[in-house]
Amino acid sequence: EEPVTPGSRRPEARYGKGRQQRMADVPSNAPEHCPGTASEDAGKVSACQGCPNQALCASGASKAPDPAIQEIKEKMMSVKHKILVLSGKGGVGKSTVSAHLAHGIASDDTKQVALLDVDICGPSIPKMMGVEGEQVHQSGSGWSPVYVEENLGVMSVGFLLSSLDDAIIWRGPKKNGLIKQFLRDVDWGEVDYLIVDTPPGTSDEHLSIVQYLSATPVDGAVIITTPQEVSLQDVRKEINFCQKVKLPIIGVIENMSGFVCPKCQHESQIFPPTTGGAMKMCKDLNIPFLGKVPLDPRIGKSCDEGKSFLSEIPDSSASVAYKDIVKRIQEHCDTHSSEVEKNA
Repeated sequence: EEPVTPGSRRPEARYGKGRQQRMADVPSNAPEHCPGTASEDAGKVSACQGCPNQALCASGASKAPDPAIQEIKEKMMSVKHKILVLSGKGGVGKSTVSAHLAHGIASDDTKQVALLDVDICGPSIPKMMGVEGEQVHQSGSGWSPVYVEENLGVMSVGFLLSSLDDAIIWRGPKKNGLIKQFLRDVDWGEVDYLIVDTPPGTSDEHLSIVQYLSATPVDGAVIITTPQEVSLQDVRKEINFCQKVKLPIIGVIENMSGFVCPKCQHESQIFPPTTGGAMKMCKDLNIPFLGKVPLDPRIGKSCDEGKSFLSEIPDSSASVAYKDIVKRIQEHCDTHSSEVEKNA
């Protein structure tokens, strides 16, 4: 797999034949119905006939741990806390929450914050952080992130596109290769918090990020939902994913939880919590509930303008809610660090 380089600007789109790649261990040149290099059937079943990787897979060498995992572990030693932001459903405001968590933590000048956008096909973080159109530069120590503030750096595939309207049409292995490069090759320096904004669902990007970070402590996942059941049913799948891959859950945030009128402060339920909302779901599943963020049109305006809503309108109900959520997440991370040190 050819690596993506900052100098190339536009990553080459790769089209594949046959089925959609589902796992991080399926090579890009594999035939249809490949069982995956980590499978016990690798190199042995009929689907492997004619594959250029068959001999390697049949030998068992392909089941060896990816050496990048150790490289990433060493790279992540300079990162104190790692937080994954997940959502089961698209359109629930996951990237908006990621951006404001980063802004909220970085409001403390003593904290160094990194925001990594691994939503490969829909990179909206550069726009929300006000750094759209910036370029990534490469040095001897790796890729240099784009800085919003002195203590807030961003990395996204959006910086590698020659046009903002370019579609990224990649199969799983190409996405996984870029995520590996982001984790291994970006020179963040000493970082207090790494926030990873992921795409919706439980697919390639999620499997890759968990796999590549498997050798380094991850504080956990923050899961975003909206109040209605159509979102909650997918969030339950996301929670199940975290449990299956042994990813700790920091908690759930209910976004767009009621609409607060900016003029009269009256709250209306735009997305009614027909089954009790995120709070009831968390209680039923014994998952921490981090809080509710009301729907405020000024949040969308701030994101479109690349500004921090928390700085623009600090006294709003949504800003107060975000600050409380940030405090809870930091408390969790501090507790998690203490437990890791105790068990080391």
